[in-house]
Amino acid sequence: MKNKIILLWCLIIGSGALYAQDENESEKSSQPLVTDRPDATEASSTVGKGILQIESGGLYDSFEENSIKNENYTYNTTLVRYGILDNLELRLGWDFVEGTTKVNGNKLDNVTSGLSPLLLGVKIDIAEEKNGMPEIALIGHVFPLFSASKDYRPETTAIDFRFSLSHTLSENSSIAYNIGGQWGNDSPEAAAIYTVAYGYSFTEKFGMYAELYGDLPEDSKANHYWDAGLTYLVSNDLQIDTYFGRSITKGQDILIGLGASLRLFNN
Repeated sequence: MKNKIILLWCLIIGSGALYAQDENESEKSSQPLVTDRPDATEASSTVGKGILQIESGGLYDSFEENSIKNENYTYNTTLVRYGILDNLELRLGWDFVEGTTKVNGNKLDNVTSGLSPLLLGVKIDIAEEKNGMPEIALIGHVFPLFSASKDYRPETTAIDFRFSLSHTLSENSSIAYNIGGQWGNDSPEAAAIYTVAYGYSFTEKFGMYAELYGDLPEDSKANHYWDAGLTYLVSNDLQIDTYFGRSITKGQDILIGLGASLRLFNN
C-alpha cells in the first residue's frame, strides 16, 4: 500500500509540469464558480491560485433487503479546496455519518455515528479544451484510517486517483467524465471507477445534470448507480443544489441530498 501511495503522488505532481495557465483574480471573479458537487463527477479544472472554495451539504440513502433496512444520514459532507498555484489545488474533505438498521420496521439500538476517514488530496490541471480535445485534470486522494471515528474506521488506508475530462457541447450544455482506480478501506482489492455526467443550463442561473457512475472491483460484482439534480447560481461565488438517485445494481434504494458551495478570494 505504501508503494501505491508514493506512486500516486509522483504521478500527480509530475503531471503539473505539463500544463500551466495564467488567469488573474479579476478574471476568475467575473466567471461563475465551478464545483465538484453535487454529482460524483469531479470537475476538470482547479479553483485558481489564492482561492478558497467550500462545498458542503447533507444526504440520506437507504437499502432494504430481506426485511432489513439500512439507513445513512450524512449531516455534513464537506470538501474544502484551496489553490496554491494557478493549476494546482489542495483538497480536504470529511463526512459525519449516522447509520441505523431496521428489522421488519423496528429500529435496532446499534446506531453508528461519527466521522468517516478524512479525504486528503490534490488536483492538477493538465490540458485546456481546444481543437476538439477535452479539458483534463488529474486528481488523487488518500483516506487515512486513523482520522476516522471508531464506528467508521476501516482496516486499511484507502487511496484513489482519477482523470477528469470535459467537453463543451454547446453554449448551454456539456459532458464530463472521470476514469480512474481505487484501493479501498476494508479490502486491498483494486477497483476501476467511472462517471459520466451530462449538464444543461436552462438559464444563466438554473442548471441540471444527469449522471451514471460506478466501480468495477477485480474479484467482485460491479456496482452501478445513477443520479440527477438541479443547481441554482445565487451569485458567481455562491451555488446551491439538490439531487436524487439510486443504484442500478443492488445496494441503494434511494439517495437524496442538498448542499451549497461558496468561493472566497484571498484579498
